[in-house]
Amino acid sequence: MDIAVMGAGAVGCYYGGMLARAGHRVTLIGRPAHMEAVRRSGLLLDMHSYRGHVQLQAAEGPEAVAGAELVLFCVKSTDTEAAGRMIRSHLCADAVVLSLQNGVDNTERLQALLAQHVIPTVVYVAVEMAGPGHVRHHGRGELVLGRSTRSEEIAAVLNASGIPATVSESAVGELWAKLVLNCAYNALSAIAQIPYGPLTQQGEVLDVMRDVVDECLAVAGRLGVSVPGNPWDAVLRIRETMPTQLSSTAQDLARGKRSEIDHLNGYIVRKGRELGVPTPVNRTLATLVRLMESRGG
Repeated sequence: MDIAVMGAGAVGCYYGGMLARAGHRVTLIGRPAHMEAVRRSGLLLDMHSYRGHVQLQAAEGPEAVAGAELVLFCVKSTDTEAAGRMIRSHLCADAVVLSLQNGVDNTERLQALLAQHVIPTVVYVAVEMAGPGHVRHHGRGELVLGRSTRSEEIAAVLNASGIPATVSESAVGELWAKLVLNCAYNALSAIAQIPYGPLTQQGEVLDVMRDVVDECLAVAGRLGVSVPGNPWDAVLRIRETMPTQLSSTAQDLARGKRSEIDHLNGYIVRKGRELGVPTPVNRTLATLVRLMESRGG
């Protein structure tokens, strides 16, 4: 397939690299420093089971989505509308867009701008950009796609490329399950600048995380959202499956970048306020991250 990755940071580079390694024609669209390195030497895909340079195309401009049958939309939640407007005049009429983003409302926001079908996609992967053109994989890699007429076909392409992918009948619930995990880990990892494994061994961190989860589930329940599985068990599993992962929020703060906190704990706070659900722990964590952003990390 002809595949474009819009917003090729750590997540986009990892999945784009896996698809290119499997033989697909992939174009990464991202920041100049990373794209220049990819054009020069290829993408360094750094995994436990493989380490090597993968050859693919790299560009900085949104026009590079032209001709793509599949677009992996990986921009920060804060940039969803801006990036959607940038690519919409360049997309093929029959292209399919996968929203591989944190938060629960990106698909709705993006679909409002695009005529092409946007499929919500939940991402479970631990990755980081270790340097220009160098993506390091720490663990997992599954994708959960929402149901659509093209979802099974795309999931088959992903699975054949070494990316575990399933299709869910309840995309909203799956997105909320991921949101709960992000709310539990991201802000705390960012504030302490500690990876998930060591983080959960500190003092009363697990008690704070449990309060965060309870608040998230209270908001979800008031919205009528059924979060699948046992969310607290899922939180505990993350410290085993991604012990060395530093949250994306932590990585953003370390680089002096704006984080997605308003679409994680901040989203829970806004919805809680609208619905009359108290969210004091999420509010505290979101406020602390914003304070750190205001002073540059």
